[in-house]
Amino acid sequence: MSSMLVFILEDDIMAIQKGDKIKVEYEGKLEDGTVFDSSAKHEKPLEFEAGSGQVIPGFDNSVIGMEKGQEKEIKLSPAEAYGERNPELIKKIPKDQVPTEKKLEKGMMLALKLPNGAQMPGLVSEVDDKEVTLDLNHPLAGKALTFKIKIL
Repeated sequence: MSSMLVFILEDDIMAIQKGDKIKVEYEGKLEDGTVFDSSAKHEKPLEFEAGSGQVIPGFDNSVIGMEKGQEKEIKLSPAEAYGERNPELIKKIPKDQVPTEKKLEKGMMLALKLPNGAQMPGLVSEVDDKEVTLDLNHPLAGKALTFKIKIL
């Protein structure tokens, strides 16, 4: 009998750990089955550091322990995704303080400039003669999400 040594490359079998840089293909759906985002839409995989908070918490936690080539479907509660809707993020602003060249209408998205220079999207939820009501919640806040994930 001859004995044979078999070498297995650790990179090929190691489970993903916090701090690993990874690439994933994904598809995100709402509860009604509507696809709201996917790596195919962006024509490239999503790259991020696992466990670093660069993606939503439930997605981040779900890749820990997965292995290269592994696929799975995850269901996330609003708390694991974009959070619950926060009524404090609905703001009434005097209409004359909302700079826009377009007529303000319900359903319109506005880019609001923050003091630090960053921008934040705001959804116009109401408009009257004097005020504009803006919803500053993330558009997916309060929604349960399902993701199909494949580790590349």
